[in-house]
Amino acid sequence: MSKPPRQEQPALRRRSLFAGAGVVGAAAAATALLPSVRPEAPVAQEPKPAPTRGGGYSLSEHVQQYYKTTRI
Repeated sequence: MSKPPRQEQPALRRRSLFAGAGVVGAAAAATALLPSVRPEAPVAQEPKPAPTRGGGYSLSEHVQQYYKTTRI
């Protein structure tokens, strides 16, 4: 008894090869079209001069934001 030759297996491999190539090509095209995201460099601010009579407290934006979160 001999086994009949399989004709479907090479076609199936070829189909999966072409499908895989199509997926890779679509992913490459999508990657090329997406805008590149580059982190912006932080803007360096000049440090404030040290107070002459002591007391370094200042009402900065950060402090004001904190005060807004504590309001009832």
